Amino acid sequence: MLNNDQTNLSNNYDKLLTKVFYTREAAEQAYNVLLNHNYQKDSINILMSNDTRDKYFLNTELPETDLSNKALEGLGAGSAIGGALGGLAAAIAAIGTVLAVPGLGLVIAGPIAAGLAGAGAGGIAGGLAGALIGSGIPGDRAKEYEDAIKAGGVVIGVKPRSESDYTTLENEWASINR
Repeated sequence: MLNNDQTNLSNNYDKLLTKVFYTREAAEQAYNVLLNHNYQKDSINILMSNDTRDKYFLNTELPETDLSNKALEGLGAGSAIGGALGGLAAAIAAIGTVLAVPGLGLVIAGPIAAGLAGAGAGGIAGGLAGALIGSGIPGDRAKEYEDAIKAGGVVIGVKPRSESDYTTLENEWASINR
């Protein structure tokens, strides 16, 4: 599990909790843990490759979930396709800012996407690792995340409201078979 410090988000606790999940089911479970703890969809960060989005969240044979709809927003599809897709895509569609970065093959949703959008193209000019660093992930973790995303992983992160929330979420995520 990767835990990162980040101080530019909107609550008083200054750590960003992140983890990579390698199956759609694991990513859905992690996303639902956050929803069950009353985190708003627009406070949840999701990073994945376009290929992963296409494989897990554009497959109309899979059930619709919030997370799958969220994953589709980068395509401009959102809930228009949501009826045939999963909830993780719905979640990505529900988030205000989603970046689809075709040159990098990257989909970024959540508060970190807003930060990158504000930075413009310069925020992602350094390739995938540069985009990850620009999204608030420390440089020493960017390569690890880059490799995970290229291998089909879905990075999910949130800024917990407190140290207690951080510990609770970290423990619940640890029980998910990634």
